[in-house]
Amino acid sequence: MIGDEHAYVLVRDWLGESRPIDRDRSLAALARRYLAGHGPAGERDLAKWAGLPLRDARRGLIAIASALDVRADGLVDLAGRSAAEPLPPPRLLGAYEPLLMGWTSREPFVGRNESLVSSNGLFRPFALVRGRAAATWSLRSGRVVLDPFGRLSRDDVAALERDAKDVVRFLGIS
Repeated sequence: MIGDEHAYVLVRDWLGESRPIDRDRSLAALARRYLAGHGPAGERDLAKWAGLPLRDARRGLIAIASALDVRADGLVDLAGRSAAEPLPPPRLLGAYEPLLMGWTSREPFVGRNESLVSSNGLFRPFALVRGRAAATWSLRSGRVVLDPFGRLSRDDVAALERDAKDVVRFLGIS
């Protein structure tokens, strides 16, 4: 910012000339980093998430093939990766939550409720309970209002209500 105005600069003017990048090494590094955060996944998931053509996603995965475990369902993951962390407690997640981005199918997270969470490229805020979308939520009159997809346990509702208080406090609307 310069005063109240946005200022723009060319990247090369700010950071200097870039070094040439080896495309195959870059695709391999991207595939490895993607799987570290999103594995197990498929080649189409990587392509969608990275905005790459499928051929490039495949090239990246092929380049690290010796470091992969191929699962029976066709998904791949980094070999020797530690067991998954325990599921997080119930949480309110915002619109365009990264958890839902870059998958060819969101079914593992939203089940049959995808149309309630995502419609025409718009993503609504939702509640995650035991790793799955369990409700959408909105702010009405300064309060978080849940619209559950089904019955929620008392403990889950209590956890989401605690999270709702934090959302309201964070937004400064309490």
